Amino acid sequence: MVSGVFDDALIKHLWSTDELRAIFNDHNRVQKWLDFEAALAIEQGELGIIPKAAAADIAANAKVSKIDVDAVATEIRRIKHPLVPAVKAVQKLCQGDQGEYIHFGPTTQDVLDTAVMLQIKEAHAIYLRDMKAIGNALVKLCEKHRDTPMVGRSHGVQALPITFGHKAAIWLSEMGRHYERMREVEPRVFVGGMVGAVGTQASFGPKAKELEQRLMKRLGLGVADINWQPARDRFAEYVNLLGLISSTLAKIANEIIILEHTEIGELYEPFSAGKVGSSTMPHKRNPSSCEAVVGASRALRYNVPYMLESMLIEHERDGSAWRGEWKAIPECCLIMGGMLSIMKYVLGDLHVDVKRMRENLDRLGGFLLSERVMFVLSEKVGKQTAHDLVYEISMDGIENNISFEAALMKNAQIKAALSAAELKAALDPTTYVGRAPEIVDEVVAAQRASGWLK
Repeated sequence: MVSGVFDDALIKHLWSTDELRAIFNDHNRVQKWLDFEAALAIEQGELGIIPKAAAADIAANAKVSKIDVDAVATEIRRIKHPLVPAVKAVQKLCQGDQGEYIHFGPTTQDVLDTAVMLQIKEAHAIYLRDMKAIGNALVKLCEKHRDTPMVGRSHGVQALPITFGHKAAIWLSEMGRHYERMREVEPRVFVGGMVGAVGTQASFGPKAKELEQRLMKRLGLGVADINWQPARDRFAEYVNLLGLISSTLAKIANEIIILEHTEIGELYEPFSAGKVGSSTMPHKRNPSSCEAVVGASRALRYNVPYMLESMLIEHERDGSAWRGEWKAIPECCLIMGGMLSIMKYVLGDLHVDVKRMRENLDRLGGFLLSERVMFVLSEKVGKQTAHDLVYEISMDGIENNISFEAALMKNAQIKAALSAAELKAALDPTTYVGRAPEIVDEVVAAQRASGWLK
């Protein structure tokens, strides 16, 4: 029996992926602790701080497969300490007194912080992979629908024509910035900790600096400039970044949900045979994948302020703040993996109803082109006069439920200023998309040039 959404067999696919669960499960967490202990012992052996034989023995036995994780968990609850039972479990596996040299100098937070950073770095590689897949899917949508006209909406209502490629290019550009942010944080965030009880490295002796450099190199992490046990900005920054990415993914998913509304019907998430939308309404095709993304994003974003709260540390270490990270970081990382996986699926096979997009351009009876008519007319009567005139005609037409063209042709000033051919040309929504197609080309070219896409 499970007690949370991440491991519930019935709904866990909506919240994360097996890849991410494998990174943030108990066994991998403990293995990351042991990776720290093994790497530390090896480097201490190389520097003559502990016997090489002891270092080799410790490294050989620092395997989660060799210890009973359930027994470790039971002992953690008994002695109220998160690490000591795991250290002692490895110690017991070593020959003679060689296990005495495990955990020779570090404090618990050195190990646990570094282990979490190793887990995040492991997840980070998956995020980058899936962000690339999403980016490439968006490029295909941009290029295929570069010239596909559709309604642009502001304040929830029809505004002016755009192209769907332009909408997709905005999503692509935003994801490109997130990918850039992800790469930028790597040297700043992915560092380990080896500072001892209060950050002075006193317990590591005169070779502490060299030992730290060697240890972090072996673990694949950077060396921090100073103790970061009371400075939690790295973890907070990373979760904040996940919050940004989740907001973009949720924004895209929510837009698909809105454009999938029956009354609009322009976009549809992928549909597979057997997918059921309702237990009572057989006709339903719900945007369930996108709904899962929007819902999961809320849970991730609510953890962002929690991580900011965890930055408030008392003195050199603060267990109450530290423990908050144990909840927020895995949750955010698990959710991020799930959201990226779902959106990779949705955008990779998104259905675009080009015919419906064209039909919706005419839904306002031509009033969608009021700006264009105003500018054409302004060449004859001046911009402000043209605005006031088109406004009055538009309000009259809308109130009396007649088309824009009919409302315009009722007005003597319009008939005197514009020919029927000029008016007809001005009312074609497919020819008033501005530079949208060229902008799509520019965005796609820039994103490709940045090197993160195919």
